Amino acid sequence: MTPSLPAHVDPARLRESLDGERIRLIDVRTPGEFSAAHIPGSHNVPLDLVQEHRDELTARHEDPVVLVCASGNRADQARALLESAGWNRISVLRGGIAAWENENGELSRGRGAWAMERQVRLTAGLLVLTGVLASTRYEKTKWLAGFVGGGLTFAAITDTCAMARVLSLLPHNRAPRSNSRAQLASLTRG
Repeated sequence: MTPSLPAHVDPARLRESLDGERIRLIDVRTPGEFSAAHIPGSHNVPLDLVQEHRDELTARHEDPVVLVCASGNRADQARALLESAGWNRISVLRGGIAAWENENGELSRGRGAWAMERQVRLTAGLLVLTGVLASTRYEKTKWLAGFVGGGLTFAAITDTCAMARVLSLLPHNRAPRSNSRAQLASLTRG
């Protein structure tokens, strides 16, 4: 029987546990991010899919589940959702893909979307730049820059990000609707 993993598992411990033990690696990033780089053997079940179907999700297996995202934040959110639905034996990869890569963990690379954090930085930067440049001609557009600054401050304080939520809805960050049942099955099936 596979021993229990802690609530947060560091990359070295996960690598050890993956050798010979049955663990389900579930990557909750967007499909675009997953396509760009992921841990070999992991399955993509985006956070928005977990949120949408959390009341229907029942584990039909005894495997421990390790949730992965870019830094650990979205994986923590997915863990809370699954635990509220009655799941146990769920861990989060501490530091996410970034920590995995920093500790020389193997990644399968492909062509995909930028990491969500990078997409947020680009969008926020463009909005602020647009607001500032446009304010030279239309003074009230300076408030666009202020609004984005306030949103980023709120995101830092609450450890949430509305802009990331909106960006995750863009077509390049979403899986085709037909894939959602298959994605959920990788989390729940026996």
